[in-house]
Amino acid sequence: MIPYSVLDLAPIVEGADVAQALRNSRELAQAAERFGYKRFWLAEHHNMPGIASAATALTIQNAAAATRTIRVGAGGIMLPNHAPLIIAEQFGTLEALFPGRIDLGLGRAPGGDQITARALRRTLVGGEDRFPQDVLELQALLGPSELGQALRAVPGENSNVPLWILGSSTFGAQLAAMLGLPFAFASHFAPAQMMEAIAIYRARFKPSGDLKEPYVMLGFNIFAAPTDDEGRLLSTSLMQAFASLRRGEPKKLQPPDPEFESNLSVPERAALESVLACSAIGSPRTVKRSIEAFIRRTGADELILASHIYDHSARIRAYEIAAQVRDELAAEA
Repeated sequence: MIPYSVLDLAPIVEGADVAQALRNSRELAQAAERFGYKRFWLAEHHNMPGIASAATALTIQNAAAATRTIRVGAGGIMLPNHAPLIIAEQFGTLEALFPGRIDLGLGRAPGGDQITARALRRTLVGGEDRFPQDVLELQALLGPSELGQALRAVPGENSNVPLWILGSSTFGAQLAAMLGLPFAFASHFAPAQMMEAIAIYRARFKPSGDLKEPYVMLGFNIFAAPTDDEGRLLSTSLMQAFASLRRGEPKKLQPPDPEFESNLSVPERAALESVLACSAIGSPRTVKRSIEAFIRRTGADELILASHIYDHSARIRAYEIAAQVRDELAAEA
């Protein structure tokens, strides 16, 4: 049995607010722990009306304080937006508060558009080009300090918070392989280069003090429900979110719309099918077949499941169904 984890964006749904989104995130973390998921990760996104996880370290604290055993972390922190010292201090603090439970996934995208990136960074000099150097600096700040070291992360030093490299292209795969770190691929929204990235990572992996063998975690969408029709209907909220984003008009997460797909143009339908290629949509039986085929095709070491569902109770139910599928597959192995 490979472990399953949860990716949460703390969605702000139409008709609700940020406070409700953060309460829902806490409840989902508790449910994930109950259902036996390994990790509960939150992602850094900015300038998005439908996402409440921009202050990612704080949303991690929100989830970790409500749980006892599940690992909680970032999936991920967009490192070019921050000085490595700040992230070392934030995650060193989280590790001190919740020892042995904190993960730190690192990405090099801005987590928003260029206007947002400039507002966050004030200058775009360096930016993504400095990502490998920033990862190494952060890694050093989280590791043991040396006598006479001028710059120290307090909290942070000696915490050795586990680092992951995130990616949606082959760049992250190459960097994770070179540094000997675990690799998480965003196949739940950018599946095009997934198989190439996995192959590059595994072929070029160099063992390190952190990891002896390559370890791949893959993003996968879950819209699990009692029936195929209900699962398909639930997925239309994410479809609307993608369509709005492509039009440059991001919104709060919209209720399911049974007419949405029928109103799509041929290019829009093709684009959504491509984006949602790594998804399980439907009844428990359908979800089981989809997950089993995905694991067989990719050889994933771990799945991180995203479920952008409008109704909070339906979202928790989707993760419960996925956990039941995981246990069935394990029993059959």
